[in-house]
Amino acid sequence: MAVTLRDVTIREGTQMPGRNYDVESRIAAGRALDRLGVDAVQAGFPAVGETDREAIRRLAGDDDLDADVVGIARATTGDVAAALDAEADVIEVFVPTSDRHLEHVLGTDREAALSMAGEALDRAREGGAGVHLTLVDGFRTDPDHLADVFDAFPAVPTITVADTVGARTPDRVRDHVEDLLDRGVDGDRLGVHFHDDLGVATANTLAAAGAGATTADVSVAALGERAGNAALERVVVADAVDGDGAVAVDRESLLPACRAVLNALDESVDPRTPVLGEAVTTHESGIHTAAMLRDPGTFEPFDPATFGGERRLVFGAGSGRGSARALLERAGVDPTDDRVSRLLDLLAERGPLDAEAATALAAETF
Repeated sequence: MAVTLRDVTIREGTQMPGRNYDVESRIAAGRALDRLGVDAVQAGFPAVGETDREAIRRLAGDDDLDADVVGIARATTGDVAAALDAEADVIEVFVPTSDRHLEHVLGTDREAALSMAGEALDRAREGGAGVHLTLVDGFRTDPDHLADVFDAFPAVPTITVADTVGARTPDRVRDHVEDLLDRGVDGDRLGVHFHDDLGVATANTLAAAGAGATTADVSVAALGERAGNAALERVVVADAVDGDGAVAVDRESLLPACRAVLNALDESVDPRTPVLGEAVTTHESGIHTAAMLRDPGTFEPFDPATFGGERRLVFGAGSGRGSARALLERAGVDPTDDRVSRLLDLLAERGPLDAEAATALAAETF
């Protein structure tokens, strides 16, 4: 069963301190995400201001864009009106469902909250928009109450259960999703949204999908408030490497698209960031490079080329005799002990060199 991705990078990213993405940046990021093949791009919160509305309006009006352009809205007529003014393809209404959030965020009871959500959804549909419903703090809400929401809004195609504060771990997520399905919730309508406060948002997303959820919110490089969200690129790669291969995007476009999004938003990642970081596919250890010259998969979990990236084997002072011997063999040179020692001295002197340059050095020297 395919799992569709709804990207929240732009909207979640703007909630990080000091961020203020302009219209052009959001448009460039949205187009890059569309090329990747995500199902929807959440481009802003229209009630916040004109920048959000204009970015949504221009993306939604782009005939070359296949993804739905989403504007989020609280369960109020004013928020929905702002999203309709922005001409969003889909208006995603969000409403709290946990006891704690109902009391301290919304200040009302569950019945009133659902009534507010129903009015907002009706207003969005009357205005010609598609609708989506997100249940805030849904993973800390009794499954009985969540099932009641699905029953109350049968015409809403996707209802997302959110781990709003990143409080859940994979086993609890799996149980929660299975519990909902046991109560008659249709997995085809079930979406999930995770935050990374405990460092397991990607794992939670995979657990939810494995248990039967079919839509997942993701964010490039986990950009988002606090510790961020489930990282789009990690979800895709993990699903391809050790999952069911159910995530429906263009894998070969993954890394170029994610980097284009980061460039558009003027964001960067640490070199050791999983999947996207430069260090992740760069290898210098002598034991590793010696083996990887013969079979790269010996010391890597995935071929970067599968996702539009490339690996770098680096040779220099840290290279060992095995690496030098493999380089000589690759250059068509008999790897005698003397040649191995001489090449190691040259690598220490001239390195670090990539595999092509190091092989050329071996060929030219001997």
